[in-house]
Amino acid sequence: MARAVPPSEQPNSLPSKDNPADPAWDVELLRVLVSRKGTQVEAQWAIHPQLKQDLLPNEWQEVMDLMAKATDIVGDRFSKALAETDPMPPGNA
Repeated sequence: MARAVPPSEQPNSLPSKDNPADPAWDVELLRVLVSRKGTQVEAQWAIHPQLKQDLLPNEWQEVMDLMAKATDIVGDRFSKALAETDPMPPGNA
């Protein structure tokens, strides 16, 4: 689900608050994944476990509602783009 990405070796990385000499780590807090299996399009989302624990129940419900809308939008757009670029072959009906 969520993962921490080690700092890159680029000299322009920002230092962290804990140790100004160390570059900051990027932490993935939220992920939206859209996948396709044939003509089926599926959109899923995930949140970092610590972020989920830090939210109040009403905040968690709000995040779930918003992410459900976001995955619907992303999945719908992906499906439309897929239909335009990869039409289904004609059948033998």
